[in-house]
Amino acid sequence: MDLTVLLVKGIIILVIFGITLLIATYSTYAERKVAAFLQDRLGPNRAGPWGLLQPIADAGKMFFKEDFIPSQASKWLFILGPCLAMLTALMASAVIPFGDSIRFDNYSIPLQAIEINIGVLYIFGVVSLGVYGVMVGGWASNNKFSLLGAIRAASQNISYEIALGLSMIAILMMTGSLSVRAIVDQQASFFEWNIFTQPLGFVIFLTCAFAECNRTPFDLPECETELIGGYHTEYSSMKLGFYLFAEYINMFVSSAFISALYFGGFHYPFMNEVGNALEKSMGAITGHNIATAIGFVVFFGKIFFFIFFFMWVRWTLPRFRYDQLMNLGWKTLIPLSILNVVITGAGLLYNFKYSTWAIVIVMVLMVVVSGARAPKREAIPQQV
Repeated sequence: MDLTVLLVKGIIILVIFGITLLIATYSTYAERKVAAFLQDRLGPNRAGPWGLLQPIADAGKMFFKEDFIPSQASKWLFILGPCLAMLTALMASAVIPFGDSIRFDNYSIPLQAIEINIGVLYIFGVVSLGVYGVMVGGWASNNKFSLLGAIRAASQNISYEIALGLSMIAILMMTGSLSVRAIVDQQASFFEWNIFTQPLGFVIFLTCAFAECNRTPFDLPECETELIGGYHTEYSSMKLGFYLFAEYINMFVSSAFISALYFGGFHYPFMNEVGNALEKSMGAITGHNIATAIGFVVFFGKIFFFIFFFMWVRWTLPRFRYDQLMNLGWKTLIPLSILNVVITGAGLLYNFKYSTWAIVIVMVLMVVVSGARAPKREAIPQQV
């Protein structure tokens, strides 16, 4: 590889790494602000203007707290747990294309850390390894509540990863590639976005993403009403910070992956017309780079919307019971994802890519009919 290309690639990797950490840091601030808005409160407003320095204050508090390791814990595994959770969370964004390409001289470098033709498998593999950080931390704590939280996390992730992978198969059947960039490039036109051809797959994928990130209403591994603090009960200082920070990084990666798979990634309506106009007015190289920057901003706009959606759901819906969580995964999402794959295959056989809308229409009709046939409750007269 040319040294210039290697240097530019290194800069892109560092920028993506820095942006990931920055967004994850200020997601903690945004979480508290969104919660305050939904609950008619102010939220953080003391540290800096509008409370913007609150994440820095929280990081300093975590860093200077006492680093406590229980006497009966397995020391090295106790340290390894949060490191694994943080490492796998940071590795997942490497194959996501954040923009088209950067041009200078005779070079054209994709705005992506690593381009491999099995990017989807890479993300699934790295995300699957993240559960080891939770399991190792919960087991090494030598605490029954931590162990219960770790077991819950493992069973929850395994259950929902099956539906997550099956929902992805339909997209892979339609695109014929495991490359994330290839999937994004095939959504160049607005009406070719996968959200229009795979609406049920999107709902299944989004639901499973909540479970994979341990976000409410699927935050059973750290259910404080039953398990004190869950798998990280015994953790303090930056080890606890790593676990909490990894959750927000996973939320960012999930939002980026959803945007790339179903909402065209860095593509937006009339993107080609905008790019051609910029290249004509500013030159081929400068115009192309500005168009890439616009696509980069659009992509992050989609990511921020889904991060907000994660937070909105957390402060709106109550937590599931554990049996409800397992029933939803095994008895609802997995059969629906298998049906989605079968209907998608039938649609491809007869050259009709909108075939999965049939499932959505049937489900809506079933809900309407069951709602209409449900017996109405009579109002009980109140005695004065």
